[in-house]
Amino acid sequence: MQTLDIKRGHYKTLEDLGLDNLMTEVFGNVEKDGDKFKANYGAMKPITAWIKSKKELCVDIATDPNVGDDEVMKTIRAKNEFLLRATGFSSKERSKRLQKKAKEGKL
Repeated sequence: MQTLDIKRGHYKTLEDLGLDNLMTEVFGNVEKDGDKFKANYGAMKPITAWIKSKKELCVDIATDPNVGDDEVMKTIRAKNEFLLRATGFSSKERSKRLQKKAKEGKL
């Protein structure tokens, strides 16, 4: 499981059913399990996301190792698009923030 920062002011796009709608746009069929949203897409069997706070999004991804290269690339693109739209940070920005937290011992 990963806990990712949400860009300041970006929470407004996720509140109410925003996260559910975003996951439906990116991954298709989404199931709600309490406050968590689950979807199966490509090599992700499943991806589960939920809002921890106005500043943090939690994502848990289980992957299927028995998929082809094309499916893997499609899955990575969809995951990155989802995380960009959900957090407001690009993959490079998310990586830098995680590295900074690791150096500070906050992980």
